Amino acid sequence: MSSLKDKVVIITGASSGIGAGTALHFASLGCQLVLCGRNEENLTAVRSQCIGKGLADDKVIISVGDVTNENFCQALINHAIEKFGRIDVLVNSAGILVSGGIEKVTLQDYDRQMDVNVRSVFILTKLAVPHLLESKGNIVNVSSVTGMRSFPGVVAYNMSKAAVDHLTRSVALEVASRGVRVNAVNPGVIITECHKRAGMSEADYAKFLEHSKETHALGRPGTVEEVARAIAFLASDDASYITGHTLPVDGGRNIMCPR
Repeated sequence: MSSLKDKVVIITGASSGIGAGTALHFASLGCQLVLCGRNEENLTAVRSQCIGKGLADDKVIISVGDVTNENFCQALINHAIEKFGRIDVLVNSAGILVSGGIEKVTLQDYDRQMDVNVRSVFILTKLAVPHLLESKGNIVNVSSVTGMRSFPGVVAYNMSKAAVDHLTRSVALEVASRGVRVNAVNPGVIITECHKRAGMSEADYAKFLEHSKETHALGRPGTVEEVARAIAFLASDDASYITGHTLPVDGGRNIMCPR
């Protein structure tokens, strides 16, 4: 992964979960980081941890705001350019999980799900592409196994991640001839706060993780570090001939079938 050293990387959703884990991993690889999130306290803590990984203080900056806001997205891109002069990698990691099947999920919840998980990715991709064309950089989107396989009770989430997968492929085709790659990772159950933020109790989450031993071929849920390493691979020159790919990082969940 030496090709990532000194690359300028924007990571959304970097205040927690996969985004935070990705920030720490990219820091260990010597990247210059622009970290985005809504929780300033958490984002500042992640920045400090990145510096603890050996990154110089002036090589990691934070932008606090909401990626569903177009003006903030433009400010985020401008911040990166003003500080570092270019953008090499965009990691769209910001996302939420809205629970509910078609009979229970509200239109307000559906809109919120799609705004965070899809619209923000579309906006930031559109704003970043001109800069990535200059740097011959790339994009890695954080999707989900639910983009590849449908699961009951999370209809809006399923739809949002399927949209991210198709956006990944569509944009990859549009920019490939000009040297820019676009890929996505599709995590299975990863140990984060995501499900609890969606309303799952501590007891139910513990049962959910235990059940994940049966729903994932490798017999366990995954870690943010495992997803972060896959993101770094796709962003690096080691993946120089890969574009438009949605890479499962799911312990084999997407290939399992009930018997």
